[in-house]
Amino acid sequence: MKRRTPPDSPLLFDTVPLVPDFKLELKARKAGHWPVAGADEAGRGPLAGPVVAAAVILDPKRIPEGLNDSKQLSAQRREELFVQILATATVSIASSSSTRIDETDIRKASLDAMRRAICSLAIPASYVLTDGLDVPPGLDCPGQAVVKGDARSVSIAAASIVAKVTRDRMMARAHNVFPDYGFAAHVGYGTAQHRAGIEKHGPCSLHRMSFRPLRKGEDGPEMDELISE
Repeated sequence: MKRRTPPDSPLLFDTVPLVPDFKLELKARKAGHWPVAGADEAGRGPLAGPVVAAAVILDPKRIPEGLNDSKQLSAQRREELFVQILATATVSIASSSSTRIDETDIRKASLDAMRRAICSLAIPASYVLTDGLDVPPGLDCPGQAVVKGDARSVSIAAASIVAKVTRDRMMARAHNVFPDYGFAAHVGYGTAQHRAGIEKHGPCSLHRMSFRPLRKGEDGPEMDELISE
């Protein structure tokens, strides 16, 4: 059997950044599904606070410019786009608390928040595009999970921005109630400042006790998994 010649530039296309567009939404529309919602969540990795999900149905005639994976945008740009999304799209937001996360697990809590956000849209979605590997169970419509969806679909990108800004604002307010942990700075992620606060003051009601190092010696996410978005 003849060997295939390796390409001259094997990494060329791997290094080209993804830019979200409206192709997946139009494909679903061509198949008879409309409107199409994008859904995403923020806050799977932190040691404290809720996981927040958002569902967004964009108006094809008024899509805000610059939509992208929320992690690729500055905080100021996320805030600007957040305002534009809410002014031009149909949006729904839901969250699962740290208690809910501890009672189930972070994956189930994330999917449940995403399901509730989708089901609460003022205009029912005919089809849903979700970021990641899973479509939430219990939806009234079909859906498609899209790996790196927030970098491929503008609807998912919009949902990622809404979820991220909402959660960051929630954690900034949490800082006013629990100032000893620095929530306004790290929004619950496992930074040195946050771990020092836990060491000195112990956990508060917002902490996820099923996560290591809070759940020492037992199964839970490793500290190196708790990386800021």
